[in-house]
Amino acid sequence: MKDSPVGLVLKELIQFDKTSATSVYIQIAQQIINAIQRGYLKEGTALPGTRIFSQLFSIHRNTAVAVYEELGAQGWVEIIPNKGTFVLFPKSKTAKIKAISNQIADAYSYPKSTGYPFQSSFHLVSNEVFSNAKYHLNDGQPDLRLHPINEFSKWYNAILKRKSLVSKWNSNSKTKYSNFENQICNFLNATRGFHIKPTNLISTRSTEMSLYVISRLLIKRKEVVLVGNLSNHNANTIFQEVGATIKTVPTDENGLDINYIEKHFTKGKIRCVYVCSNRDYPTTNTLSAERRLHLLHLAKKYQFAIIEDDFDYDFQLEGSAMLPMASSDANGMVIYLGKLGQSLFPSFQTGFVVAPENIISEAKNYLEILDKQGDLIQEQLLSELIYEGEIHRLLKKNGVIYKQRRDYTFDCFNRYFNETIQIKKPSGGLALWIEFTPTISLVQLAEQASKLDVYLPKTLLYQDKNTCAIRFGFGHLNEEEIEIIVSKLKQAYDGLK
Repeated sequence: MKDSPVGLVLKELIQFDKTSATSVYIQIAQQIINAIQRGYLKEGTALPGTRIFSQLFSIHRNTAVAVYEELGAQGWVEIIPNKGTFVLFPKSKTAKIKAISNQIADAYSYPKSTGYPFQSSFHLVSNEVFSNAKYHLNDGQPDLRLHPINEFSKWYNAILKRKSLVSKWNSNSKTKYSNFENQICNFLNATRGFHIKPTNLISTRSTEMSLYVISRLLIKRKEVVLVGNLSNHNANTIFQEVGATIKTVPTDENGLDINYIEKHFTKGKIRCVYVCSNRDYPTTNTLSAERRLHLLHLAKKYQFAIIEDDFDYDFQLEGSAMLPMASSDANGMVIYLGKLGQSLFPSFQTGFVVAPENIISEAKNYLEILDKQGDLIQEQLLSELIYEGEIHRLLKKNGVIYKQRRDYTFDCFNRYFNETIQIKKPSGGLALWIEFTPTISLVQLAEQASKLDVYLPKTLLYQDKNTCAIRFGFGHLNEEEIEIIVSKLKQAYDGLK
């Protein structure tokens, strides 16, 4: 069989690379499938036995077995015990629908637009612009290059091999609280000063999903949501999409001006106030302790909810992070949003909501529609990383690197721009707030920067009669990249004169 016509054909057609990231058995199986499709191996052809096949290509016999099992699983061969392995050619099991159009060919191409009207939403028009620039700026995202790939692979593989995971997936029964929910509660109680139970918590795919679910439950059309006069674009988009009326409140170095709210609004006129817990977005200013207490008092007096977004708690670079307002909320006025696992790949990060039990119960019902399946692997992984202290270790380890990058970015801007900017060093977070004095056209700055291979998204530009500033995320950049980008921004800045 080794020197048979079939063996010679296979020897001629199949080549593989043992150094490739694709497994050898997959490479071989794909090439045999290609040979069947091209007619080199006819239906009914007997393939060599696994022992002869392994000798033919100098591979382990287990690899040959894996090749045939892969072909069998895809329906390209039939494996008959004690007889052999024979080529099949999968038949098409679906018939084409007869075209009713005069243009028969149109029935076999997909239409570009619907044949019925629907209402599109201008709020959801994407601001993302694709750029071929070498250097891309963002609003303060972590560096995925710091993700512990080797350690992560071990954790992930260990979890996948557990039979208990499959049984959980196949089971319709559910314990009162999962280990994942208990571990997150323990973690938040230890780090945020909470005293919560799983009944006060839901986990979601992201903070954006958390905010969307809460907004759908909380806000009716035309109800007023207060945000800072400089605020989070994604959050505003969600509020607009649920039909809220957004009104802005002045901010300063102490965060949101609570006196302004008390002076310009009355009880029943506000549905909720959106604030950032540790550092205001985008300015990085911190809401003072005095204003936090004032806001809590006003929420009770005026009967509005506080949505407290703690998106960068994990990146406290010096000193201690301020505890959330939600940790001292005795009246059930605060809904707390956060994210866990930001030192991991995005697919293994999770958003969460902490709030009184009655709204969490409603949110879980809503989430059941949006994301019934969940992700048991993610939950198991995060549970173990919390329990074993790995999450805390990763945060501490990466925090040292991010602090160095913050300081280096701060020094670079001062060195290149000197007195043409105002900049302060925040206690945490992965972004700097940079104000230009005198004012310039930020749109033109972005255009000049793009010519120098630096992409400055318009969502990072904040310009009106009182503001001329950018939010510069440094977390995803190393020191060499920071130096290059800041120098190019200075070059772009000089090109405006």
